[in-house]
Amino acid sequence: MKDEYAIREEVPSVGEYRRIRREAGMSDKSEAAATVGLANGLYSVVAYCGKEPIGIGRVIGDGGCFFQIVDIAVAPAHQKKGIGHRIMSALMEWLHANAPATAYVSLMAHHGTPAFYARYGFVAAEAPREAGMYLRIL
Repeated sequence: MKDEYAIREEVPSVGEYRRIRREAGMSDKSEAAATVGLANGLYSVVAYCGKEPIGIGRVIGDGGCFFQIVDIAVAPAHQKKGIGHRIMSALMEWLHANAPATAYVSLMAHHGTPAFYARYGFVAAEAPREAGMYLRIL
């Protein structure tokens, strides 16, 4: 049987982006913020089940020194089927082909998912030497 899932190198539409993030339990982004953010990413993929977008993943950053993996999200009905792995594999392949030596690649993992990202070489920050921090504008 042919694989019903496909990963495409493309930027999701604002509507697809917001819907998939919400379905996956992630915070929503305003239409204005999503419009600007999606236009300024470095690399994006969309996972499809047939013609339906069901997953996303993006790389953002300055293109030289710093890169960040963001928006790894899969709709719940399609989770635990290897889609997240396929999304991450596409992002990692792009990073290895495009990020120069000495580039720093970061991500913020949701609670319970660090082991997933460890498969790709990511390690958790260790206090007091390193700290992950964030500020959310509400």
